[in-house]
Amino acid sequence: MDEPVNLMDVLSCYEGADVEYKSARGGLPASLWETYCAFANSGGGTIWLGVVQRGEGLEIQGVMAPEKLLSDFWNTVNNRSKVSLNLLRNEDVAIVCAHVTEPAVLRIHVPRADRRQRPVFLRNDPLGSTFRRNHEGDYRCTEAEVRRMFADQSEEPADSRILPGFSTEDLHPDSLRHFRLLAESTRLGETWRQEDDIGLLRKLGGWRRDRTTNAEGLTLAGLLMFGRNEAIRDPAAVPGFHLDYRERFSDDPAIRWTDRLTPDGTWEGNLFQFYRLVSLKLASGPGIKRPFQTDATGRRVAVTRIDEALQESLVNALIHADYTGQGGVVIDRYPDRLIFSNPGTLLVSREQLMAGGISECRNKSLQLMFQVLGAGDKAGSGIDRIRASWAAEHWQSPELREVFRPDRVLLELPMVSLLPETVLTDLHARFGRVFGELSGDELQAVAVALETGKVTNQHLQGMLTMHRVDITNMLGSLVRRGFLVSDGIGRGTRYFVATDQSAENQGASPVSDGASPVSDGASPVSDGASLVSDGASPVSDGASPVTSGYISEGERVSDLPPELHHLARSIREQRRTHPEQMRQVIQRLCSWDYLTAQQMATWLGRSKKRLQDEFLRPMCAAGVLTMRYPKTPNHMQQAYRAIPANEEGGLA
Repeated sequence: MDEPVNLMDVLSCYEGADVEYKSARGGLPASLWETYCAFANSGGGTIWLGVVQRGEGLEIQGVMAPEKLLSDFWNTVNNRSKVSLNLLRNEDVAIVCAHVTEPAVLRIHVPRADRRQRPVFLRNDPLGSTFRRNHEGDYRCTEAEVRRMFADQSEEPADSRILPGFSTEDLHPDSLRHFRLLAESTRLGETWRQEDDIGLLRKLGGWRRDRTTNAEGLTLAGLLMFGRNEAIRDPAAVPGFHLDYRERFSDDPAIRWTDRLTPDGTWEGNLFQFYRLVSLKLASGPGIKRPFQTDATGRRVAVTRIDEALQESLVNALIHADYTGQGGVVIDRYPDRLIFSNPGTLLVSREQLMAGGISECRNKSLQLMFQVLGAGDKAGSGIDRIRASWAAEHWQSPELREVFRPDRVLLELPMVSLLPETVLTDLHARFGRVFGELSGDELQAVAVALETGKVTNQHLQGMLTMHRVDITNMLGSLVRRGFLVSDGIGRGTRYFVATDQSAENQGASPVSDGASPVSDGASPVSDGASLVSDGASPVSDGASPVTSGYISEGERVSDLPPELHHLARSIREQRRTHPEQMRQVIQRLCSWDYLTAQQMATWLGRSKKRLQDEFLRPMCAAGVLTMRYPKTPNHMQQAYRAIPANEEGGLA
């Protein structure tokens, strides 16, 4: 069993569609296995057995006989007739207790299965019992979705398939000729100058011989890159093939786009021609600070990091697309952002892609063809470099998303400055000099909250390389330090800039006139009353683990009587306090109103866990205090109040 933890703090770390709470009063719930498969086939997640969501809060029911439940779980997950694959290590499953005297729960962390492991399914029935996660629910996959997962398992690239009945007559001669001209200026292209068309296609993977069947012919890659549009769309090739570039620069909702490039008969609709034409359109327009340069042949020469990032984004969409999927490759361009979208799923986890260093390409021959052009050298693992290019411009970070039904991967590149002068001026006016102490990730979180009105954990997951739990900890730190205020509980929590109007509507007290949220011992309490006055810190000579001298949104009661302010401060300034004196002070504080453990921990300069273990719980058991939610001791919003002496069991 794990060491006792503050379970409510642990649960509040998980936000988004990657957590599931389930009751386990009758043993392992049947739906557990559907969620296990859904997390494995999607982005991974954590299942908590013995926890139930009740509206905006959580109820910790606990599990009966946790050791037996743990044994039953391992027996089932290792039973191939029940579950197709066990992805878990010992440390992924643990019994967790909130307190030694309270019920335990079971935590199961399910990692994302890699492409060679998917689909994960139940009861030896992949076509009927494969599940995925979508938002906060599990759904049964269609047969087509399952077959695409099986196809991604193959070590043979999707674009290496030989197309029976197709030949060089299905290729667009000008596309192949123009490719040769562009390729000759690169090292790879120079070595293949003397090859005829078939020889060149062989080198590129556009033509091959199957050594098992001895079949030989044009591959899917060769057709996609150089083919005639009607041949590509043939039912024996890619009938759903679609390419679309759309500029949406008008504010008039009646105008769907101001410019569009899609196969319409005026150009040959293959990947090579689409790449050339879209590259030219990306060379200028709204948001592009420095226009691209082109050489005498019209080939774009990337001269800045932004140029390279846009080139990489375009090539990534083309080489990673699942051309058997729905919707085709679509690029939407707005005055302040671009969105590159392609059919298919990620072959590695989003976290691995964002961090860089790991490459899995669905269409390796297409990747080589673009590399020969000097346009895809790093396309297999370039998301981290795209993010670095955006960061160098101080633009908001790119956001990578994976959606299902239909399966698509979207990369959004906002061309919006993270640090425009208006934002910097506003934030410095609100927070003063301490604003300069924020890290880059913290600065981005606060700036996005100001620009968009709010920020969420899930939004930042697509922008930062941090783990979701680290993002939650960072947001919590920003709240405690007075830069943000929060609204909501757990997965639905939203964060607002502390002095933003939307935050004030949630009850936040704004910091104005350039004041720092932690300045000269002042508290951000709006009525001027300070729980930490005269420059005193809640930490004195190492007596307390509390590290900041302010009262955050969730800890402040602005109209606390002055005598209770003084009483709390007297304890906070003591290195040691006799237990009986501490009990009396807690009782006095709680005689005023319901107070949370965190409020008292901050005001008294003591550990929240210590207060709960040594004082609050024993005082409740002794009838001195009562809980706001007595039937749910670990309620996320639990608070305590003194029982008047005239009530039965009460003490003075």
